[in-house]
This record gives sequence, structure tokens and C-alpha cells, in this order.
Amino acid sequence: MARILTGIQSTGTPHLGNLLGAIRPAIDLAHQSENESFLFIADMHSLTQVKDGATLRENTYAVAAAWLAFGLDTERTVFYRQSDVAEVTELAWYLNCFFPYQRLTLAHSFKDKADRLEDVNGGLFSYPMLMAADILLYDADFVPVGKDQLQHLEMTRDVASRFNHKMGETFVVPKELIREETQLIPGLDGEKMSKSKGNTLDIFADAGALKKRINKEIVTDATPLEDPKDPDGAVVYNLYKLVASEGDAATMAESLRAGGYGWGHAKKALLEAVVDGFASEREEFNRWMSDKGALDAELAKGAERARAVAQPVLDRVREKIGF
Repeated sequence: MARILTGIQSTGTPHLGNLLGAIRPAIDLAHQSENESFLFIADMHSLTQVKDGATLRENTYAVAAAWLAFGLDTERTVFYRQSDVAEVTELAWYLNCFFPYQRLTLAHSFKDKADRLEDVNGGLFSYPMLMAADILLYDADFVPVGKDQLQHLEMTRDVASRFNHKMGETFVVPKELIREETQLIPGLDGEKMSKSKGNTLDIFADAGALKKRINKEIVTDATPLEDPKDPDGAVVYNLYKLVASEGDAATMAESLRAGGYGWGHAKKALLEAVVDGFASEREEFNRWMSDKGALDAELAKGAERARAVAQPVLDRVREKIGF
């Protein structure tokens, strides 16, 4: 049985792009019987940018609630909050001591963020070693990564190999599971959906807020109602076909091409597809968010299971180091 580890950013309520491009595929992978899955919310990584305790806590709850709302089975998956397993910070320090400073300076993510963020801190610089600790602490065999994240996993493999060579076999050297680039999830402006661009669609928002955002933020051309329209270049249609059935999407495309069907009709259909299509998930999300104690209990249960795996690994490391 392969052990697969996945980290989730705790940047607040996941948007439609997160749900379709990451959450559903990860849950499908986690629920495959041949896999043992560890899935954690990386709230310690978020501390590099979020410096408000209430915000960080609420973001973490929202992420947990979204995954649970979409059917994550916590009996089959070890689901935990990173900060609940303090062993990871101890291991991160040991790894920092075995990894060259110069290699850290080459991290793409640090160089990118250092050029555009005001808060460029030491946590951002040593981020790859905390990520390595997240992985190596659990003897993970595979880590799903996108091509843009591959360098961090290569650093994890590098530091594990350096430690094993210097101190003797200690760590499982993980392999990558390259996530094939999923289809582009367009934002409300047609660009890739991203919180940093402010173009996201929050499927968990109330219907009134969703309606206002769809109507205001999705820009359409001024083609008269009665004239034919091209659905393929329209953001509203491209979003609709991601959340509607294939048949309903085909019907909208035909209506737009035929004329007599306006962009306002399309926006109304998109709203209904989100509100009705994700009705059960929206209800479950709100239920979890109204009971933070239950969320804490789920995450604590996962942390206990995670720690049972982490502690023996850390004991191996400490023995090799001489502690």
C-alpha cells in the first residue's frame, strides 16, 4: 500500500477553481483502496504572510469545512492541521542543518515572492525545509505535485538523500505524482481563477452575494438580446459548462447561437447551476462552520493518528543525530 501525502494551503474558503482542480481529484485519490492518504492543512506555512490570529484560524476552519463538505472520509484519510503536530518544526530545524544555504537561495518560490511582497521574512526563505519536514515525517511514498511545485519536492528528495548518506538510512525518499494540468478554470474576468487576482467564485457564499458578483463581475459584450452570440468566447458560458450537466451546457450554447437568449439569461442559469448543483455541499459547509468544536474534534483525531506515525520517525532522526 502506497502512502500519499498532500498539503492544503489555508488561505480561506476554497473557490470554484480549487474545488474542481484540486479538492475533488485529491479526494478521489485518497479514497482509492490501494492508497493510505495523509492530508494536512498547512496553517504554519500561511504564517509567512498572515499575521492575524483570528483570520488564520478562520481560514483553517473554512478549508477543513470545504473538504469535509465535499465528502472527505476521515476514517480512511488522516486529515489534520499542520500546527497540531509540533514534531514537524523540530524536524524542519534538523533538515535546515543538513541543507546548503546556497541551494535555498535558488528556490523559485522565494525569488518570486521576494520580488513582489512587502513582508519578506525568514520563514519564506526556509519554507522548502518545512515542506520537506511535512513529507519526510510521515515516510510518504508519493506526493502529488503540479509542475510548478516540482522543485520543492526535488529539494525534499535532496535533503533526505544528503541526510541518509551522511547519517545512515533514515528517511524514505519520496517520489512525485505529477498532476496533469487540469483544464483552466477561468475567473470572472476570463483569466485563470486566483485569489490574488480577485476574480474567484465562492460557491459557499449566499445566493444574494453570488448573484451580485456574477452579474457585476462577469463582463459581457453589448450584443442585442435577439442577435446570435458566440458561447465559446464567453466567460459566463465557459464557467457554466464546468458546473452544469453536458446536456444543459449544450442547450445554453444552442440558445446563445440562435439568438433571443441574452447574457442575463446565461448569468441567471450560472447562478442556479452553482446554488442548486452544489446545494448539499453548501449545506454541509455551513453546518461544519456553525460547529467549530466538531471541526476541531475531526482535526484533533487526525493529528493523533498523524503523531503516531511522526514520533517514531523523529525518534530515528534524533538517534542518528546523537540526541
